Amino acid sequence: MAENAKNRPIENENPLIGNIIIFVVMAAIFVAGIVAVSWLDFTNVWPMAALILCFAGAFFIPMTFIGRSDSGSEHRK
Repeated sequence: MAENAKNRPIENENPLIGNIIIFVVMAAIFVAGIVAVSWLDFTNVWPMAALILCFAGAFFIPMTFIGRSDSGSEHRK
């Protein structure tokens, strides 16, 4: 059973359109974080809140949608 898993071709592991979409989303989050830093002062809390949300989005979007949570499934069987 393990030999069949090794010989299977990888199906759409890195589709180009998906990579482009994720890149555009990550670039938009990065630019939003830069803009939030430029508005940052210590009299208003909203730029820092936006900066924290950009950090959380930049961390959790790749971990959730790009991460390979099934990469060890063939070894657990």
